[in-house]
Amino acid sequence: MSPRRNRAKGAGPSGRSAEDDGAGRYGGWRSTESWHGEEWNVRHVAGASARGKAYRCPGCDQLIPDGVPHVVAWPEHAGADDRRHWHKACWNARDRRTTRVRRSRNAPRF
Repeated sequence: MSPRRNRAKGAGPSGRSAEDDGAGRYGGWRSTESWHGEEWNVRHVAGASARGKAYRCPGCDQLIPDGVPHVVAWPEHAGADDRRHWHKACWNARDRRTTRVRRSRNAPRF
């Protein structure tokens, strides 16, 4: 006898399918937000999925270390080259930040 299924085929642990909650291979959920008059795709990356590379946050110009939960955002009309990795707090405060972060003379440019 086979075990009983309580959920529809293809449903995740929350009872919804992957298409419903936007969970991707990065362990987070995906949404669309409006900012500066255009739509942005936003993916929340879980800490366990953020392995292998450190990123520089455009909001605070600080590194996001390997394994730290963060947000990946890109304009809806743009491609993969325009994705930016933000700290969650920096993404939430993006309207209160200046448009251009000024680096010191000796700061690396990457």
